[in-house]
Amino acid sequence: MREGRFRDHFWSTDLTSTVGYDSIIQHLNDGRKNCKEFEDFLKERAIIEEKYGKELINLSKKKPCGQTELNTLKRSLDVFKQQIDNVGQGHIQLAQTLREEAKKMEDFREKQKLHRRKIELIMEAIHKNRNLQYKKTMEAKRLYEQRCRDKDEAEQAVHRSAQLVTQKQQEKLFLKLAQTKSALEDSDRSYQQSVTTLEKIREEWEKEHIKACEKYEEIRRSLEMCSIEKDIDFFINLRKTGSLVPAPVVYENYYNTQRNPAPVRSPIAVPISRRGPLPTPTSAPVSCVSGEPDYATVDGYSLIHH
Repeated sequence: MREGRFRDHFWSTDLTSTVGYDSIIQHLNDGRKNCKEFEDFLKERAIIEEKYGKELINLSKKKPCGQTELNTLKRSLDVFKQQIDNVGQGHIQLAQTLREEAKKMEDFREKQKLHRRKIELIMEAIHKNRNLQYKKTMEAKRLYEQRCRDKDEAEQAVHRSAQLVTQKQQEKLFLKLAQTKSALEDSDRSYQQSVTTLEKIREEWEKEHIKACEKYEEIRRSLEMCSIEKDIDFFINLRKTGSLVPAPVVYENYYNTQRNPAPVRSPIAVPISRRGPLPTPTSAPVSCVSGEPDYATVDGYSLIHH
C-alpha cells in the first residue's frame, strides 16, 4: 500500500481556492495545541510528584515508627523508613525529569512555530499575488471581448450604411472602425500578456504549495508519538480536499469561442506576438487571431514510563 502524502491530496480545481492549504494549517495548529496540552500535563504531574516526594520524606524523618523496638524488628522498621525516604527522593527526581521533558517540548514547539511561520508568510504572499493576477486576467479578458464586440458593431455599421450615407459620414464610420480595431489589438495583446503572467505565477504557486505540503508533513511527523504513517493516512482520508491540480487559465480567442461554444482547452498559454494590421472588412466579420514504528522521537524528546 502506497504511503499517503499531503502533496497528493490537498488541491482544489478552483485556482483561487485555499481550501486544501487551510485544512493542513488547521491540522498543524491542532498539533501545536496538543503539544501545549501535553507540556502542561507534564508540568502539572511534576508538581504532584514533587509534593508527594516531599511528603514521603517528611513522613520518614518526622513520624516515629517503632522507636522502642529492639534488635531485628527495629532494623526492619529502620529499613522500611529508609525505603520510604528513598521512594520520596525518587519522586522528587522524577518531578525534575518531567520538568526537563516539558522544557524540551516547549523549545520544540517554539522552534516549529518559527519554522512554520516562515512557510506561512511565503504562502500568504504567493496566494495574494496569484489572486490579484487572476482578477487582472479576468478583467483583461472581459475588456478584450468587449473590444471584439465593438469592432464587430463598427464593421456592421459600415456594411449597412455603404449606400445610405454621404462620403463624409462614411469616412467617420471607417475612422471609428479603425479605432475599434486598434483598441481591440491593444486589449488582445494585454489579455495574452496577462494570461502568460498568470501561468508563470500559477506554476510558481503550484511548486510552493507542494514544498509547503512536504515541509508541513515533516513538521507533523515530528509531532507524532506513535504510528506516524497511520496517523497521516487517517488525516488524509478524513480531511483531503482533492487530488486534481487547478488547470492553467488559457487564452481564449473571442471569435473561436463564438464559432465553437465548447472548445478544447489547451494547457499551453498562447505566446505573445505582434500581428500585422487587421484586414479590411468584407461581407462578414474577420477573425483577429488562432513502514510503521511503534514509537517516535522528537529532536531528542521521548516519552518516559515510570
